[in-house]
Amino acid sequence: MKYPLLFAASIAAMTLAGCKKDADPATDATATIAASENPAMAAAADSPGQAFANVAAASDAFEIETSKLAIAKGSSAKIKTFADQMIKAHTDSSAKLKTASAAATPAITPVATLSAAQQSKLDGLGAKSGADFDRAYAEIQVAAHQETLDALKGYSAGGEVASLNAFAKELVPIVTAHLNMAKSL
Repeated sequence: MKYPLLFAASIAAMTLAGCKKDADPATDATATIAASENPAMAAAADSPGQAFANVAAASDAFEIETSKLAIAKGSSAKIKTFADQMIKAHTDSSAKLKTASAAATPAITPVATLSAAQQSKLDGLGAKSGADFDRAYAEIQVAAHQETLDALKGYSAGGEVASLNAFAKELVPIVTAHLNMAKSL
């Protein structure tokens, strides 16, 4: 009973983290992630380990895709350097997640399907260019890393799959560093 509650609390924390009073109205509607927006996550709601793995996988996929856009469309060297670092780090994180998920009993297969909110943000980002793109990318990175950090902290505090729990604990300081880097963009 406590694990479904943990998952719900993690989703609520991610949702609240995405809400900012000073948010750009154009992106405010897409600032939250909810399990009901992602069929793979909703279907796994009865398995907190699977649900967490799906959230983590989607987060990595989102970071990689937005960062690929930043390398192609970013106007500042700082944005492009950060984006390159994020692609490498989240590719590594995806590999670690797959290893941790495979070590679960029974094995878990992370589903990296973007939520509707993530897809909307990605699409909106793709429509921008120049300094507008750089600003939007930086804002998205801060929000996405905060959401991911909240999910990692939530799962590391009580997730029942030992290998995923260890994965979450290992990534907390890494994602904290990424969040701080994103805030300085």
